[in-house]
Amino acid sequence: MPGTNSSTGANNGSSKRASPDSSSDAAAGTAASGGGLGSGERAVSKRPKISSSEGSPIKEDGWATALSGETTKPYFGRLQAFLDKQYASKVIYPPRDKLFNAFDSCPLSNVKVVILGQDPYHQPGQAHGLAFSVMKGVMQPPSLRNMVKEAVSCCGITPTKSGNLDSWCSQGVLLLNTVLSVERSKANSHKNQGWEKFTDAVVRELNKGDRRLVFLLWGKPSQKKGALIDSSKHRVITCAHPSPLSATRKPDPFIGSECFKKANDALEELGHGGVDWNVL
Repeated sequence: MPGTNSSTGANNGSSKRASPDSSSDAAAGTAASGGGLGSGERAVSKRPKISSSEGSPIKEDGWATALSGETTKPYFGRLQAFLDKQYASKVIYPPRDKLFNAFDSCPLSNVKVVILGQDPYHQPGQAHGLAFSVMKGVMQPPSLRNMVKEAVSCCGITPTKSGNLDSWCSQGVLLLNTVLSVERSKANSHKNQGWEKFTDAVVRELNKGDRRLVFLLWGKPSQKKGALIDSSKHRVITCAHPSPLSATRKPDPFIGSECFKKANDALEELGHGGVDWNVL
């Protein structure tokens, strides 16, 4: 990507065996929930209600309309059929009605920052459809803990044990994973089922819009989306994934990257207000 990137993030700890969060964050989720069955269990197996844009499972009208052409394509139908079987027979996260929570929590017209993750947390009680975020009352997984530490360091936010990032979404931060579902305890288990094509379409939609945005791409899977972003128009900030498995990995470590400060600086340059990165 051209010179608007803060770093290239070429060596960022993405693993063929599992996503960076798969071992370190799994332990945190089990401890937080007592290891029992989570809210993403088979009981939550119904498809999300169709929105006002026919064929779309997304409730937020702006996103539903913008992605209506995508959600009616054959590959998306195959993906939904795959999910029907998965939710009916296995423990899948997030709960089915939270699959598109990233879009419903951050209307398209409000988006000014995009944070791209990999796939959801895969232990009980954690994932609720927002990349890196956990439900209220759940302890921070290690990746999120590193994110909070970095925001404390570079932006002076108040240290917290909360891990719910709804307040970021309400300010225009889209928390989007590249793959939106996962089987319990099996990181990357829903890879190559169609989600990557869908989230490519999301990034293309954001890229072509009139509003100039800030993209935070952490880790190799999310940085692959950088090829879809016009970095002469938008600001693209890259570094390693915040997982403890990669957060200090050179040449572009997450720790010390000041990515949240850089994002706010870029927002000011683009004429947007900065984000209050406090986790409430």
